[in-house]
Amino acid sequence: MTSRRLVLAGGLAALAAACSEAPKTPPGTTRIRFATDWKAQAEHGGFYHALASGEYARRGLSVEIKQGGPGVNVPQLLAAEAIELGMGSNSFIALNLVKEKVPVKAVAAFMQKDPQVLLAHPDQGIRGIADMKGRPILLSAASKEAFWVWLRAKYGFTDDQVRAYNYSAAPFLADKRAIQQGYLSSEPYTIEKETGMKPAVFLLADEGYPGYATMVLAPNKLIMRNPDAVRAFIEASAVGWKAYLAGDAAAADAMILKDNPEMTPELLAHARDVMNQYGIVDSGDARTGGVGVMTDARWAEFFGVTSGQGVYPKEMDYRQAYTLDFVKK
Repeated sequence: MTSRRLVLAGGLAALAAACSEAPKTPPGTTRIRFATDWKAQAEHGGFYHALASGEYARRGLSVEIKQGGPGVNVPQLLAAEAIELGMGSNSFIALNLVKEKVPVKAVAAFMQKDPQVLLAHPDQGIRGIADMKGRPILLSAASKEAFWVWLRAKYGFTDDQVRAYNYSAAPFLADKRAIQQGYLSSEPYTIEKETGMKPAVFLLADEGYPGYATMVLAPNKLIMRNPDAVRAFIEASAVGWKAYLAGDAAAADAMILKDNPEMTPELLAHARDVMNQYGIVDSGDARTGGVGVMTDARWAEFFGVTSGQGVYPKEMDYRQAYTLDFVKK
């Protein structure tokens, strides 16, 4: 399931056609087609709650949530103007847009902590990520180009530790020394449910990983043409996220289950629990700046690490990846 957090190619024409078939916009409202980065799940719950509770409608928006999947590339859809707003899974996506000169920016970050985790066997004496140096680490191809660069920079990990991860826990379960990537609400839950073993879980964000997650991406054209609509979407989504995690999530969950029949009420409840437990949405800068906040300091730190590892040119203007205009209090 972690593949949902990566930029995936293909499927542009088909989804663009589907997006164009949205219902007619009610008079006096602004149409917003919002594409998520994967199939409907609790990690999208705040947006579904804002839709179900009428927060978008009260602000003059006619919002349609377009769930993603393995053939959906949100940045391409934005560039092609097939949607008005889209979800950015991680900070790499926003910086990649700058590198590729795509006129799209991050306008809010609804997860202060990226939910990427590393898993270890519980009886190996691993108390932190630093203890994983020298051990085999199962990573997807995309992850090697993403958070692995931070792990190398901070902990001195080396590429000879990397083993291929194909979204099966079997190699991890077979080797007690192995470490496996995962997503906070997914792989730890699945492994424990299927095997009875509760893996040791290490959230990268709690070890200092500075990336954001679940960002809202907006084309520069929309930001300039209708900033009020962008602001309204962010404000309504922030209300939705607070309510989804702290209040009655039934209406939003019903929408999620309708969009994604593969989801289960049990997994939705579990995901809400761990998002609250780890402060994924409401922690750090969000405690004072509000849900969705971003800061120049966090972006500078993230760019410093990634450019230092050669992912981006050091002279690249990373500030083009985001704007704080819509999250300033």
